[in-house]
Amino acid sequence: MAANNTPHGCGPNVDSLYYNLCDLDAVWGIVLEAFASAGIVFSIVLFMALLASIPFTQDKNRKSSVGLHAWFLFFTMGLFCLTFAFIVGKDFSTCASRRFLFGVLFSGCFACLLMQCVRLNILARQNSGPRPWALGLGAMALWLVEVVINTEWLIITIVRHPQGPLNATAETSTATATPCNIANKDFVMALIYVMTLILAVVVASLAIMAGKHNKWKKDGAFILLTSLVSVGIWVAWIAMYVYGNERRGGPTWDDPTLAIALVANGWAFLILYSIPDMCSLSGDDDSQQSFGDDLYPNRGVGYETILKEQSSQNMFMENKAFSMDEPNQGSKPVSPYSGYTGQVRGSVYQPTELAIISKGGGIHPPDVSYDMIIPRASASSAADSGSSTPSTCTDSSSTAHTNGHSGNGLQRTSQW
Repeated sequence: MAANNTPHGCGPNVDSLYYNLCDLDAVWGIVLEAFASAGIVFSIVLFMALLASIPFTQDKNRKSSVGLHAWFLFFTMGLFCLTFAFIVGKDFSTCASRRFLFGVLFSGCFACLLMQCVRLNILARQNSGPRPWALGLGAMALWLVEVVINTEWLIITIVRHPQGPLNATAETSTATATPCNIANKDFVMALIYVMTLILAVVVASLAIMAGKHNKWKKDGAFILLTSLVSVGIWVAWIAMYVYGNERRGGPTWDDPTLAIALVANGWAFLILYSIPDMCSLSGDDDSQQSFGDDLYPNRGVGYETILKEQSSQNMFMENKAFSMDEPNQGSKPVSPYSGYTGQVRGSVYQPTELAIISKGGGIHPPDVSYDMIIPRASASSAADSGSSTPSTCTDSSSTAHTNGHSGNGLQRTSQW
C-alpha cells in the first residue's frame, strides 16, 4: 500500500514531505523547483561577476554601490532558496522558516534598493555620492527593523500554540507543534513593514528623475521599473492568497501562490535591476574617458602651450645646439655686413667727431679689429706661386695709410 500511495515520479524511499519535488502529477512543484534552482545558480554567477568587476570599475561613485549590490544578490538568492520551503510539505522547521524568512529576505532586498535610491538622489543633484559605509549602515538599520518584528511575532505565535504534552498522540502533537496554523490575513498583516519599504522605493526612485544630472537618471529608471513590477507581483499574490484561494482553489493553493511570488519577484530583481546595474559598472563611457585622460593628460594641450609660449629667440637658442660641432668662426672670412643685427640705426652707438677728438683721435690711429678685415688677392703672391688661385694676405701698412685729413682733424683709414 505504501508503494501504491507513492506519487508517479517519486521513488519508494522518498519521504512524503518531499512528494511535491518529484510528483509528476503536481507539475507546479517541479516547474518552480527548476526556476528556483536556476535563480540560485544565476545569483551566484552574478555575485562572482560583481566581485570580479571591482578592479575594472574606474568611477568611484559607481564603485560605492558594489557593497549594497552584493547584499542585494545575497538576499535575492535567499528568496530562491526559501521557495523550496513552500514546495515541500509542512512541519515545524519549514513553517517557521516560511513565516520568519519571507519578510526578512524581502525587507533586505528592498532596504538595499531604498539606499540605492538615496545614493542616486544625491548623485543626481550634487554628482557626489555618500560614503559606502554610510549606505551599508542605513540598509542594515532598515533590515533589522523587520528582523525584530518577525522575531517577536514568531515567538508570540509559537507560545500561543505550544507543543502538546509528551503523552499526547503523535497526530495531536504535530498539529500543535507546527507554527503553520495561522490565518492568511495574519500572515499578510505581518508584512506591512515590507510593503512600506516597497512604497518608499517607488517614491524615492521617482525623485531621482527630478535631478539635474542625467547620467544617474538611467539607474533610477531601472529601480523604478523594478519597484513597480514588485508592486504588481505583491498585489497579485496578496489578492490571490487572501481572497482567491478561499473562494476558488482552497488551502491547497496557498503554498503554490507564495512560491510563485518568491520566484517571480526574485527573477524580476535579477533581470530588471542586477543585470543593468552590472553592465553600467563595466561599460560606463565616462569612466573609460576619464581613464584615458589620466594616461595622457598633456598630449594635445601641452603641444599647443609650447607653440604659444615659445618665441623666435627661444627657437634660435635651441637650434644653436646643432652648430656646436662646427669649426671656429674666427678663422673664416668675415663679411662687412656681419655686424648687422637688424636693429634700427638709431639704437646703434655712433660716436661723433667731437667725441673722437676729445679721446685723442688725431694722435692715435683707431684700432682695427682683426675680424673686420676682409682678405684680398695679391698680384705679387699670385705671380710667385704661379697658380691661378690668388693667395690671401693682410697688409698692415695699408690699414694705417691715410688718404687725407679732414678739416676738423679727423683721420680716415682705408680697409683695402
